[in-house]
Amino acid sequence: MKVNTLAELKVLKRAMAEQAAREAAQRELERLAALRREREHKLFELAVGPVQPLPRAGARIEPHRTPVAPVPVQRQRDEAAVMREALSDEFDIETLLHTDEQLSFRRPGLGPTVVRKLREGSWSIQRQIDLHGLRTDEAREALGRFIREAHQAGLRCVRVVHGKGLGSPGRTPVLKNRVLRWLVQKNEVMAFVQARPAEGGAGAVVVLLRPG
Repeated sequence: MKVNTLAELKVLKRAMAEQAAREAAQRELERLAALRREREHKLFELAVGPVQPLPRAGARIEPHRTPVAPVPVQRQRDEAAVMREALSDEFDIETLLHTDEQLSFRRPGLGPTVVRKLREGSWSIQRQIDLHGLRTDEAREALGRFIREAHQAGLRCVRVVHGKGLGSPGRTPVLKNRVLRWLVQKNEVMAFVQARPAEGGAGAVVVLLRPG
């Protein structure tokens, strides 16, 4: 029995020694980890300079914003649009219109083939506006906006219905003449012709727009 007791004591001592060695090794690892963290913290401070702890959780930090003067972008756009629609009723177009069997107009540099194809319907009418019943100011604004938006949409051929003026005093087509003046002043317009009978005849014009 004594031999067995000595053997057990040796085993117990060995186990205790191993346990102590493991604990010492764990403490050494923790010490080295703490040293590494402290070294990294010092390196961080050297790299970025002094730091300030964040406030407690839930506190709100208000960022510093430099006030920017408001820019009236929409007003500038509106004013630019008004300038574009500032079409004159006094614009002289007599020398620009071709009044053969049908009324037509084309920009300088465009050959008569463009007008001929426009009359023949080579371009399909993609959109139209009817100015019947509008006052002069309303018609001018509506036409300017229509041409601008059609051009921005990439349309090439549109129709403008102005009426024949049969109900006007003296049966004079007042709105028609003004529409022709306005169209000539629009840079988006390349050419226009009086519509064919099936498309409105003398009461409408077919307009060719510049490529977008």
